[in-house]
Formats: sequence, structure tokens, C-alpha cells
Amino acid sequence: MSMESETGSTTQVSRLKFYRTTLCLAYQSFGVVYGDLCTSPIYVYKSTFSGRLQPYSEDHEIFGVLSLIFWTLTIIPLLKYAVFVLGADDNGEGGTFALYSLLCRHSRMGLLNTANVADEHVSTDKSEEPIEDTQTSLLIKQFFEKYHSSRVVLLLVVLLGTSMVIGDGILTPTMSVLSAVSGLQIKFTDLNENHTVFFACIILVGLFALQHYGTHRVGFLFAPILIGWLICITGVGIYNIFHWNPHVLCAVSPHYIYNFFKRAGKDGWSSLGGIVLCITGAEALFADLGHFSPLSVRIGFTAVVYPCLVLAYMGEAAYLSKHRMNLQSSFYKAIPEAVFWPVFIIATLATVVGSQAIISATFSIISQCRALSCFPRVKIIHTSKKIHGQIYIPEVNWMLMMLCLAVVNGFRDTDMIGNAYGLAVITVMFVTTCLMFLIIITVWNRSVFLALLFVLAFGSVELLYFSACLAKVHKGGWLPLLVSAIIMSLMSIWHYGTSKKQSFELDNKVSLDSFLALVPGLGITRIPGIGLVYSNVVSGVPPMFAHFVASFPAFHQILIFVTLHNVMIPKVPADQRFHVARVGPPEFCFYRCIVRFGYKDVGDSYDFQTKLIEKVSEFLKRESISEEFAAIGQSPLPVKDAGTCYEIIAGGAGRRRQAAGWKMSRSSNEVEELMEAKESGVSYMMANTHIRANEASSFLKKFVINIIYGFIRRNSRRPAVALGIPHTSLLEIGILYQV
Repeated sequence: MSMESETGSTTQVSRLKFYRTTLCLAYQSFGVVYGDLCTSPIYVYKSTFSGRLQPYSEDHEIFGVLSLIFWTLTIIPLLKYAVFVLGADDNGEGGTFALYSLLCRHSRMGLLNTANVADEHVSTDKSEEPIEDTQTSLLIKQFFEKYHSSRVVLLLVVLLGTSMVIGDGILTPTMSVLSAVSGLQIKFTDLNENHTVFFACIILVGLFALQHYGTHRVGFLFAPILIGWLICITGVGIYNIFHWNPHVLCAVSPHYIYNFFKRAGKDGWSSLGGIVLCITGAEALFADLGHFSPLSVRIGFTAVVYPCLVLAYMGEAAYLSKHRMNLQSSFYKAIPEAVFWPVFIIATLATVVGSQAIISATFSIISQCRALSCFPRVKIIHTSKKIHGQIYIPEVNWMLMMLCLAVVNGFRDTDMIGNAYGLAVITVMFVTTCLMFLIIITVWNRSVFLALLFVLAFGSVELLYFSACLAKVHKGGWLPLLVSAIIMSLMSIWHYGTSKKQSFELDNKVSLDSFLALVPGLGITRIPGIGLVYSNVVSGVPPMFAHFVASFPAFHQILIFVTLHNVMIPKVPADQRFHVARVGPPEFCFYRCIVRFGYKDVGDSYDFQTKLIEKVSEFLKRESISEEFAAIGQSPLPVKDAGTCYEIIAGGAGRRRQAAGWKMSRSSNEVEELMEAKESGVSYMMANTHIRANEASSFLKKFVINIIYGFIRRNSRRPAVALGIPHTSLLEIGILYQV
């Protein structure tokens, strides 16, 4: 009985700990996930009634817009994201790349992850039990495996969604800050457009100037600010509902949507470009999942954010039904006089928090793209040693700031910015829906009927909004299309050029037998120290090193061929990151180390060199133990830690160990030589490649490779700088690749 009570007590304690952790994560998510979504009430009604819908200001139209907002919030963020999409996380990570990663790992749909035998054994933290493929999933997988063009299209769709999210990094701060600052014109009627633009620019410059400090310095303020903001808009909403028009609660009926389109017709369809702004930031529920759990995000949204937003929109609609002349400034006009300034200050702070969230997400996405060779090399600074993933990219930060200032000063109007913003947001959501169709069939192995039902239920709504946004291309909607096209072209060309370079290296690598046969005839001189040779080759000898040895017959006492390999999982477990093997006979002291990184791993840590040499040392010790077991006729024990292996041998097979002492002696000498070589110094060797299209190539290929890719490569950070390799220990080998 006592044992049962102890077990029950332990279970209760663990359950309470789980609940406490989940609620804590739910609280923290307010400062990161919902900033953009929660500040949308500032500009939704203004953007909706600014176009053709402006003459329609009767209760039927106002309640129809409210009903559309209510059901849009219910269908997209609540049902699509909170219920379904959050279940498609990639070991806790969310976003477009997470969905693509899942598809690549469960089939051969990917182009970003090169095949590598060593990577087949890389596992993830979450145990994935294999599910038997359905006939439909097999057909889809075979289709993608058979047709290379289908994999290219899938990658382009992923890059489209990614580039639109990066475009959000430009539009979210401009739209949010400019809308918040425009509230000053309510109290200071003498202020004109130039003044609000000036104040918005000051806030934007300050926002981007503070980025290098990292969000962890001010992050503790984010959640209280957003919660305070939600309390404000909820309180104002409830006050307006009961003070102006309680009948507004009836607008939850879809009948008002029918009446709205019946009365407004095509003008009502055109207004969807403004209504869609009520779900800006909904993608963040999934994209910012990395630091939270799906349950915590679901609790935060369904229990707090969703009802608060609904009440805020209802309150504003109730005010509008009695003050139709204030359609263009309804949010601030609806705030009671007594609390105007506190709400205005919190609104400005909330827009800064929402902008900070999308800027941080942009940094994270670009870091992922760079890890998968889809973005040029940029400097990545980790602003927090404790919180993984908080990064700062100087080049991207200042580019975003300049583009934000250009948009504010160029458009000077939240209506045109809203048109651009809506198109970017709905495009990302539709890309997620398309990827979820493949996830449901090929990863979850559900029936095609359920996948089609998902697309019809959510994709039809998104396409309706997309068509309305697309109709406003000439009124600002061209901006996200232009930005997305430029970013997509940049990422595609960089990926194309990088893949051509890697293909050239693989096709022109020197076989190990040929290289070993070549070495004696060159009169090679071995110099003290360790040489780390970086390349993309996972077998054989990289052409760069063979070219170097043929010209200068000398290299280090110990050579380690290092290949940094990115795999399509978020994070590679630490015990599976390094894969060490011996290259050639032991007397040559050649080793190969494949270092694997996930797309959210930190790839440029300062202790990389130390860990690398430690792993080579551990490999030598394990190799010696395996040989000793083979000498005494036993199989090695499957333990990971080499030190543990020594203890097992010493305790259980001491005498037989002496019979194989000569093997241990050789291993001990190799470890000593490795440590001595480390003391002599570590040098790095990399290729400084210049890629040119061969003469037989088409004009388009020559233009892409020679001009555009060459320009990007010359103006991006060099590989050694991106990896943090000390300049004084670096040897770069210049080599020309004709692709």
C-alpha cells in the first residue's frame, strides 16, 4: 500500500511540474509569438473601409465585416494552426523549413540534403515510430523520386514562403509602428502626415539600433507588455459593446456575411484585402514554436489571445455602428478619453514588441537558409549564451532598417502598406496549406480524402483572400512580389552555384589509392602540427588538396579532412555530430571527420577545434579496444564512452589484455603523437574557389554563374570568416572550377 501511495505521489508531483512548466511557457509565449497578431486591431477596420467599401457604412456592412473577422480568426489561427498545423512540428521546431524537413526525411523529395551514408544513422530527439505507407503516399513519393522537376518546384514553393516571411520583416515594423504613431493625430490635429512619418522613422531607427544587444536583455518586458495590451483592448472592447451597441454580439452569425456580400457585391470582395490583416502574425504560432511546446501555444492562444481579440473587434464595431464618420480612425476614437494616453503608450510598446518578434524570426530563417546553402554567407552573432537561437545578423539588420525607412517614406500611407502586407501574409499561409497536404499523406499516412478536406476547408478561404489581395497589386501589392522575387532569385542562384561547385568537387576528387600511389614519388615532407583540410568531399581526396600537394610536396604530420555536412533535421544530437574514420594505412596519419549540423544548430562555436581533436583521440582509443577484443576473440561491448571501455577491460579481462598489449601500445603512441602535434600548432586549409561557366554553356548560365553568382560570392563573407577560422592559421588554395 505504501509503495502504491509513493508511486501515486511521484506521479502527482511530475504532473504538477508538467502543468507548471506548460503554464510558464504559455506566459513566455506572449512576448514572442502573438505580438503581431495582437496589434492588428489598430489598423484592420481602417484598412477595410478605406477603399471601395467606404460608402457602405450601415450596420449591415459593419456587422458583416465583424462576422468575417470573427470567422477568419476562428478558421485560420484557431482551427488550422492551433488544432492541425502545430501537430506537424519537426521535433519541436516549426515553420516552412520544418515542414520541408519532415518531407525530406520521410521521402526523397528534398534537394537541399545531399546523400551521405553516414547520415542515415542520425536520429532525432523525438522517437518516430514507422507507419506503414498507404498506396497514395507511395504513389506521391515515387512521383517525386522519378521526376526531378517536381522536387525543384517543391523547393521553389518552400523558398517562396521563406522569402515572403523575410518580406514580412520589412512590412510588419512599418505597418505596426506607423499605425500606432498615427494615433497622435487624434489629440494633436495640427500634426500632418510628415510629422507621423518622422516619428515612425525615429522609432524604427531606435528599434533596429538596439538589435545588437539581443532580445534577452529586454525580453523579460515583452510578455507583460503584451498582456497589458490585451487587457487594455479587452477592457475597451467590453466597455464599447455594452455602452454603444450590445446587439453587436449577434454578428457571430454567418448570416451577416451573406448579407454583407449581397449588399456590397464586388466591393465587399475587394475589402477582403483589409480584413485579412486580422490574421497577420498567425503564422508565428507555428514558426516560433522552437522555444515553446505546442500545448503551451494552444493554451495561450485559445484561452487568452483569441477571446481578447474577438472582444476587441466587437467593441470597435459597436463604436462604429454609432459613429460612422470615424471609420478612418475608429480604433483610437473608440478609446474612452480617461484611458487614451495609457492605451496609446502601451499600443506603441506593443507594436515594438510585435516588430521585434518578426525581426528575430527573420534572423532565424536566414540562419537556417545559410545552413542549407540557400543564402550567402553572413555574419551571425549569438547574443545569448544560455538561450539557444537568439542571434543577430548585422548585414541583414541594417538592410531591413533601410528598407523599412524606404517603405515608410515612399508609401507614407498605411492603406498601401496594408495591401502589400496582406498579400505577403496570405501567401505564406497558402504555402503552409500546400505543404500540409503532402505532410498529411506522406508523413502522417492519412487518406487522400482527409488531405483534400484540409485543403478545401482552409485553402479555399485563403485563395479567396489571396484573390482580393492580388487585385490590389497596383495599389502597393507589388511590393511583396518584388521583394519576394529578388530574395527568391538570390537564394536560388546561390543554391545553384553552390551545388555546381560541390558537384565539380565530387566529380573531380582524387581516389585514395591514386593519391597514396602518388605520394612516394613526390618526396613529401611532413611538418609538425595538425592540418585541418576543409572540403565538401566525404570520400577520396578533395581536388584542392591534390592540386596543392602536386605544387608544394609538403603537409602536416597529421591530416584531418573535415567535411561540414548539413542534414534536414533541426538539431543533431551531440553524440552523433562527429563521424571519424581513418583514411589509408595507419603510418600516413590521415583521418576524415564528417561534422553534421541541423538547420538550427550553431555551426561556428569557439571550441570546435578542441572537440574535433578530442573526437579523433576517442576514435583512436576505441579502435585500439576493438582490435584488442578481436585479438582475444571477443566482440567489443557497445558502449559509447572510451573511458568506460577501459574500466570494463581492466576489471574483467586483465590477463588477456596483456596478450594484445602491442596494439594498445600503437594506439597510445598515436594519441601521444596527436597531442604533440596539437601543441605544435593547428593549421587550416581551404579552397578559395572561383567558379566560371564553361565556354559551351548557354548565355543564361554564363550570366547567372559568372556575373550574378560571382558578384554575390565576392560581396559575401568568406568561408573562413563565417567559420571563425583565425586568419594567421589559414592557408587558402586558389583554384578555378569550370562548371
